[in-house]
Amino acid sequence: MKGFYTIALLILSNTFMTLAWYGHLKFAEWKWFSKLGLFAIILISWGIALFEYIFQVPANKMGYNGNGGPFSLLQLKVIQEVITLVVFAVFTLLFFKTETFRVNHIIAFVLLVAAVYFMFKK
Repeated sequence: MKGFYTIALLILSNTFMTLAWYGHLKFAEWKWFSKLGLFAIILISWGIALFEYIFQVPANKMGYNGNGGPFSLLQLKVIQEVITLVVFAVFTLLFFKTETFRVNHIIAFVLLVAAVYFMFKK
């Protein structure tokens, strides 16, 4: 069950991270937001990123086998990276209609899944 909660928290964390890192590119379409300076956008992104850490820190603490969780530190990192790329891909396709997936993107995702497989192989 700790593994499930760890992954769920990492998905939430990465959703906020993606929004903090790339959301401002989409938010710029809003009239009031487009008038903000860079410093204001950084502060807004930091506010959003706070929620990333609210979910990410407990996920790693709970999931790490040194704390009784099911994953090694290396496994946690690979899981996090795959989640990051999946969340980013979904975000991009939903919010940035100009982006498209090509064959090389699909191949890259397959290789990431292979990385997870080899990370967990005993």
